[in-house]
Amino acid sequence: MSQKIIHTINKTMNQKSPPLFGLISVCILLFGSVSHAQDAALENEQNEQKPHQKAEPSNDAPPTVAVPPKVPTVAVPSFEETKPVPKFVDLFNGKDLSGWVDVNTSPTTWSVNDEGLLVCSGQPIGVMRSDRMYENFVLVIEWRHMQAGGNSGVFLWSDARPHGNRLPKGMEVQMLELEWPYLHAQKNGKPQPLAYVHGELFGAGGMTATPDNPRGNRSRSLENRCLGKGQWNRYVIVAVDGTVKLSVNGKFVNSIRNASIRKGYLCLESEGAEIHFRKVSLMELPGGLADHTNTVPVVK
Repeated sequence: MSQKIIHTINKTMNQKSPPLFGLISVCILLFGSVSHAQDAALENEQNEQKPHQKAEPSNDAPPTVAVPPKVPTVAVPSFEETKPVPKFVDLFNGKDLSGWVDVNTSPTTWSVNDEGLLVCSGQPIGVMRSDRMYENFVLVIEWRHMQAGGNSGVFLWSDARPHGNRLPKGMEVQMLELEWPYLHAQKNGKPQPLAYVHGELFGAGGMTATPDNPRGNRSRSLENRCLGKGQWNRYVIVAVDGTVKLSVNGKFVNSIRNASIRKGYLCLESEGAEIHFRKVSLMELPGGLADHTNTVPVVK
């Protein structure tokens, strides 16, 4: 017991107070002293049982920042440095055959008349080609047959080399006059399928492709929209990465895909009957998936 508490008890006992009051005071002092001693002992025991805690790092130290790996700089051309917006270019100028090369016809097969129309006599069978190759493009071509049952077409992605039937390898977009199925009837007398004459699509000369509207290995149009002899027809042909979609007189009605050749020449076909062209315009699109495996050799 501390000296301070003993002194306080003696003082209390020596004071002139009622005996009972003095005894109560002594008890209170003793109880408070014991309670204080017990609290102190308990606090010391709890402190000894607490695990040793590491000192918290000072908040004054600057935080550690992860440095990202260095990314190599790649030069990306600005929009102004890329090719201009595609636009249509006339492949037939209405004056002469500039931009076209005869492959296996004759000097009189192709000509420009006084109306500025490109005229094909149909003789002999063969083609003339564009003076350069194309990959992805939109082709607008307007044509009319001048004889019943006339036959012609345009070849896309062509090798422009005559094969056994004097026609080249390529994707043919068929142009037939409406009487053709009847004038070239089957052996049983029935006319040929009408799908022949409304923009059939097929790989010719060994080109392969997958028809979207199959008729054998050809793709037939879903509607009969071509007009007959002496009437103008308009084809809009979209050719991108081996897929061809055909619009006939204002509506897309046919398509074919997975062409084995994806870059080549355009060829106009002469096949036995007179046909006129008044518009051959092309919008060249950005390049795509063509490589040396699906590009025709350059014709020299």
